[in-house]
Amino acid sequence: MRTHAMALAFAAGKPQDSAELGRMIQEKLMATAEAGLAVQTEIARQATAAWWGMTLGRRPTLSAAGMKRLSGKAAAPYAKRVRGNSRRLTRSKG
Repeated sequence: MRTHAMALAFAAGKPQDSAELGRMIQEKLMATAEAGLAVQTEIARQATAAWWGMTLGRRPTLSAAGMKRLSGKAAAPYAKRVRGNSRRLTRSKG
């Protein structure tokens, strides 16, 4: 539904619609970069913790909590952008 509305707005060529589409694309690119950095940072943190554990004689494990934390880090930038878009697009224009 939303994609169809965006395609119609783009085809109509209204400047404000084009500006919004450009802003949405830019926000998604920034969210992707943020998510990538957050995931890499979390993987490095977990790898460091596993390494320290192995130096102390423990076996490395893959925990559900670690995977949940990793997926949360990946989704957080997108969730932040979606909330911001929703607030911005539902404000009364008056």
